[in-house]
Amino acid sequence: MPTYDYHCPENQQTLTVQHGMKESIRTWGELCTRTQTEPGKTPLDASVERVISGGIALPIASPIPQLPTSGCCGNPSSCGHGH
Repeated sequence: MPTYDYHCPENQQTLTVQHGMKESIRTWGELCTRTQTEPGKTPLDASVERVISGGIALPIASPIPQLPTSGCCGNPSSCGHGH
């Protein structure tokens, strides 16, 4: 299940929660319930915004194959070695 960060502009707090891709959290109260966090003095109906992140980098399963080259040293024929 994906992990998302939500930020509450009212209290400047950001909390992390897991939920399905089609779900969304709209209020501080919903976020506190899902993360089992005490809401404090922030109103439960305060809006929250999902923080956009860069995503997760996945490793490459196999090495990138080398393209065929020509020339005396494995570089293109214009490598300048003059052989």
